[in-house]
Amino acid sequence: MRVLISGSNGLVGRALTAHLNKGGHETVALRRVKDAPSSERTMWESIRRQTWEQDIGAIDAVVHLAGENIAARRWTRRTKQRIRDSRILGTEQLCRHLANLSEKPGVLVAASAVGYYGNRGDEILTEKSAPGTGFLADVCRDWEAACLPAAQAVIRVVNLRIGTVLANNGGALAKLLPIYKLGLGGKLGTGRQWTSWISLEDLIGVIELALFESSLNGPVNAVSPNPVTNREFTRILGQVLRRPTVFALPAALLRAVTGEMANSLLLASARVKPGRLLDIGFQFQHPDLETALRNTVLMEY
Repeated sequence: MRVLISGSNGLVGRALTAHLNKGGHETVALRRVKDAPSSERTMWESIRRQTWEQDIGAIDAVVHLAGENIAARRWTRRTKQRIRDSRILGTEQLCRHLANLSEKPGVLVAASAVGYYGNRGDEILTEKSAPGTGFLADVCRDWEAACLPAAQAVIRVVNLRIGTVLANNGGALAKLLPIYKLGLGGKLGTGRQWTSWISLEDLIGVIELALFESSLNGPVNAVSPNPVTNREFTRILGQVLRRPTVFALPAALLRAVTGEMANSLLLASARVKPGRLLDIGFQFQHPDLETALRNTVLMEY
């Protein structure tokens, strides 16, 4: 297959590109002009100029991963607008263009997130669950809706609601490791909030499945079948690293330091299950957290 990837220089995009190339597929990077080398011929600018087919040529599939990092900085009004626009406006622009191509790709695999479900306590959430409330839930709902032009053009669309991705070279875990290695790790708030996670290797497997499994469309929860509470995540990570995890961070302190982000990211609870993946028999390489962390962390620790 010839696969176009947006967000190809991110954590997931880099791993996916390497995996598909190793499997004999051709990958094409869709980058913003300012991120692209002078020789790069596949840019968002091609969409603006309506020169896609000359610049890029025919493609079989698209994996759309691009979006502003939601945890890079404190959420100001401007930051929240950038988070929203980078996902919704970019997706709308891409999908309208895909719909107008004379030779359309067969499938669009588009990133979304478990933030779709909002803060739901101990409720078990599947793809059939209603959306939640709050900033991230609203963004995710509209992000998925932005794919409508592609779906109306009879392009198969898969919206991956991705959980916390475990990798030692990026994402949330990479930020936690230096703290935990010093023995300064601990639960966040009460520690009772649920974390829905997936190893990077399993996420790449899910994306590959979405590209090739013609029966798969619509929302798909890209998470491990075994979510854990923050308290349990903290205990297991400390156990894997052989470090104490006694330095709990009170919710009030988290809110004072990170503002609104604390309630939406650090203290929110989403107990998400991968119902559709389990229904079609997807085999997780790392279904439980300890196995995933040992594979991820001990590769370099």
